[in-house]
Amino acid sequence: MTASADQRPVPSSTDGEPRADTFPRLLHALADERPGDVAMQEKLYGIWQPITWSEYARRVTDFAHGLAALGVEQGEVVAVIGDNRPEWLIAELATQSIGAAVVGIYPTSIGEEIVHILTDARVRVVVAEDQEQVDKIIRLKDRLPSVHTVVYYDPHGLEQYHEPYLRAFTDVEESGQDWGAQHPAWLAERIAAGSPDEIAVICTTSGTTARPKLAELSHTNLLAMAENLQRIDPLTRHDRYVSFLPFAWIGEQMLAVACGLSRGFTLSFPEDAATQRADLREIGPDVMFSPPRIWESMLSDVQVRIEEADRLKQAVFGWGYRVGDRYAERRVRGERPGTWLRLVHRVADAVALRPVRDQLGLTRLKRGYTGGAPLGPDVFRFFHAIGVNLKQIYGQTEICGIAVAHTDTDVRFHTVGTPLPGTELHIAEDGEILLRSASVFRGYHRNPESTAETVDQEGWLRTGDAGYTEDGHLVVIDRAKDVRRTADGQLFSSAFVENKVKFSPYVEEAVVFGGESGSDVTAMIIIDPATTGAWAEHQHISYTTYTDLAAKEPVYRLIAGAVARANEDLPESTRIRRFVLLHKQLDPDDDEITRTRKVRRGVIAERYADIISALDRGEAEVVVGSTITYQDGTVVDRKTPLRIFPMSEFAGDDSTGTATLWGDRR
Repeated sequence: MTASADQRPVPSSTDGEPRADTFPRLLHALADERPGDVAMQEKLYGIWQPITWSEYARRVTDFAHGLAALGVEQGEVVAVIGDNRPEWLIAELATQSIGAAVVGIYPTSIGEEIVHILTDARVRVVVAEDQEQVDKIIRLKDRLPSVHTVVYYDPHGLEQYHEPYLRAFTDVEESGQDWGAQHPAWLAERIAAGSPDEIAVICTTSGTTARPKLAELSHTNLLAMAENLQRIDPLTRHDRYVSFLPFAWIGEQMLAVACGLSRGFTLSFPEDAATQRADLREIGPDVMFSPPRIWESMLSDVQVRIEEADRLKQAVFGWGYRVGDRYAERRVRGERPGTWLRLVHRVADAVALRPVRDQLGLTRLKRGYTGGAPLGPDVFRFFHAIGVNLKQIYGQTEICGIAVAHTDTDVRFHTVGTPLPGTELHIAEDGEILLRSASVFRGYHRNPESTAETVDQEGWLRTGDAGYTEDGHLVVIDRAKDVRRTADGQLFSSAFVENKVKFSPYVEEAVVFGGESGSDVTAMIIIDPATTGAWAEHQHISYTTYTDLAAKEPVYRLIAGAVARANEDLPESTRIRRFVLLHKQLDPDDDEITRTRKVRRGVIAERYADIISALDRGEAEVVVGSTITYQDGTVVDRKTPLRIFPMSEFAGDDSTGTATLWGDRR
């Protein structure tokens, strides 16, 4: 007999009130209070498939019993690798129900990353999404002696696999029903005995300078963060949230799981990456959290669409944008716009701004967050001008992803906001940002030395970032080790300059070098293949590959226009003097960027040392070598010449690539 949700009492506190202070207890409380409400919905074959709170709790119970039958014990770690699906969260909550912890692995992770995480966490059971993820584990199995079971939840393509350690997710649930019938009170007792200070989730750090560390986050850590965020931005059970960023990322654990369970709102999972934008429009989320690359991608889409529109539509949007910008400028300062501006804004919103929000799926959005990396002030301004309440947050995995945020009536585009309630902020003498709150993590998994270096005895988290406060707002400069001074004493941050360049829709990534000891500031730029390719087609420029496109002279001048615009607001000593267009995109599989798209500067400095040196010396060209392996095993060494473009060659009246904020390129 299978226990139902209403047979699993939520443990009570000393005063008789239910204690919903762990994720499993929150889940069962919701299943008792709102059994028929939709907890999650997943789109399959174009149709939304709902899962109610009672069904959610039942499946978590069955899978928890199934894990117990597999030998998973309290204190162990279970790994989950795959895209966002209901089974991901069912596995997570089931693992936590028996007192174990879950570690998420990015679905794009390969080889050494997977071995590193599974080995450090001593994982014995891995929950993998599909054939692709299962194949990764099978290839690495000889290096993973501790792994004895791999559970998959998408059986497509796995019908002919006969490895003895493979189990279907549904089979584990069925075996859990049998195990639960033999131990009817075991899980309820385990959930009741669970401590909120137990490890709930292990999240990997970004790993920009070394291999990712495994940060232990307790239920208390995550729920304290959720409560502190609610105090400035209340969420309700009626809010809608589309979950499409990996659960391995602290950002998704923060909003989708911690806030989702504490407020009981519905999570929606897109069918796949190709339908993500359409599914987002269909749901119309009330709240959204995405790293800068998502917002930058949306802006690029708008700029391309406006460019392709006729002159009348461009003019209408340009007028509407200017009105929206004036309106937003007053709103973010907490001021009430005047009567005339409110009236004009209604017209502008109806004819120019709302249609853009609708195309992006943001019509219902009450607030959007961005974090994980800096977002350029110009991008911020754009979204507020079109009516999107976008706010920067600042935090780290080690403090549950968020400690500082903008409030609705006090958004400053160059800051990351003010500390959340319950959070203390201090700037050390050397400029490092220190944070303290109940959300500071337990420590790095099996790494007490690194933990002691990161959190002092008074509970202050050393972020490793440099910054300063301005009227209570925090301004983040860059990683402390990356902040330097130019020869004339000007404070210089590579990330700040890079973000200004990346405002161009044609730039996917930029890495800035130099600036100290009198050396020129230079840059290695990676073009955005979609937007730059579309521009090339409109200009009737033929090309074959990414490398071919990046080598075109008109493309160089297009990007030079973006660099020139970035240079306009920079002090003379920090302006980019030369740049090169890299012949390839940066790839997380090559360790050049992290899974959250942060540049690994150490890897870049080593791998592209020849390019960096040529930029510094002011050479006209640099030749890079690459090895290509074809499917038939043939290996070819190829030399690629890259032009180094001096900004002194860019004429100020050259209109190639110039653009207004909304993409009206001449």
